[in-house]
Amino acid sequence: MFWLLLSIFFAMRNPMTDFTLRKYRELLQMLQKKGYKFITFEQYCEQKGNNSTTSSLDDSKWIILRHDVDLKAANSLATAQLEHELNIPASYYFRVVPESNQPEIIRAIAQLGHEVGYHYEDMAIANGDVAEAYAHFQQQLNYFRGFYPVKTICMHGAPTSQWDGKDLWKKYNYRDLGIIGEPYFDVDFSQVFYLTDTGRCWDGYKVSVRDKIPVYQDEWNAAGLVYHTTDNIIHAAEQGSLPSRIMITTHPQRWTDNRREWVKEIMMQNAKNIVKRLIIKIKGH
Repeated sequence: MFWLLLSIFFAMRNPMTDFTLRKYRELLQMLQKKGYKFITFEQYCEQKGNNSTTSSLDDSKWIILRHDVDLKAANSLATAQLEHELNIPASYYFRVVPESNQPEIIRAIAQLGHEVGYHYEDMAIANGDVAEAYAHFQQQLNYFRGFYPVKTICMHGAPTSQWDGKDLWKKYNYRDLGIIGEPYFDVDFSQVFYLTDTGRCWDGYKVSVRDKIPVYQDEWNAAGLVYHTTDNIIHAAEQGSLPSRIMITTHPQRWTDNRREWVKEIMMQNAKNIVKRLIIKIKGH
């Protein structure tokens, strides 16, 4: 209770210097200025399997821009519109829960030229029943293909669930359904640097249960590739010290210029981080 009250006090007094749309625009514009090309995950997967000499992956600097729409779908429309203004494509992964699955917003984001994918959690929904989970996955995949010809998917790493969504693919093969990529299986993270705002910071692997790439985290730390704030990343880009090939994952629910929503989000995330630390400690991660 003490830490929760302290978190509320901090949130109310903290200035809105990070996780705003203004800061997000600043980040994207700096990356563009420094010569990074933005691609969707679908484009990455297609080009990775393309032997053409004109592959986008031949460019010296590129970023796969991915968004996990866990909650507050309207926030995703705001980031999608901002990206559209900057001529930046991105990949948006939607869950089946009502807070994410908002048909008008999904349709609007697809119409802006962004990729739409399925942010699946079928193992948790089916309580570990693999056959039921696969049937549910197929049903939902067909649903989202009503908005966009979905070719890529991404696991939703629900920290409180005992089921790991990726375990579905120990029995089944998503390629049988026309899926060409899943980030946790189809990105070589020894070559692609991973940045995610999990935990409402950019070094949230410390409190992440599933959204992390633990195999290479120590190597990145040793190389000094650790950033806590968005300004840290902007500064690194300006100085030319960021890796040339990156996947950036954001959760648009965190990004807003609305003071009330911003304070609510930081309070909720601080509380969630406490729970995540307990889960990691119990599991011995």
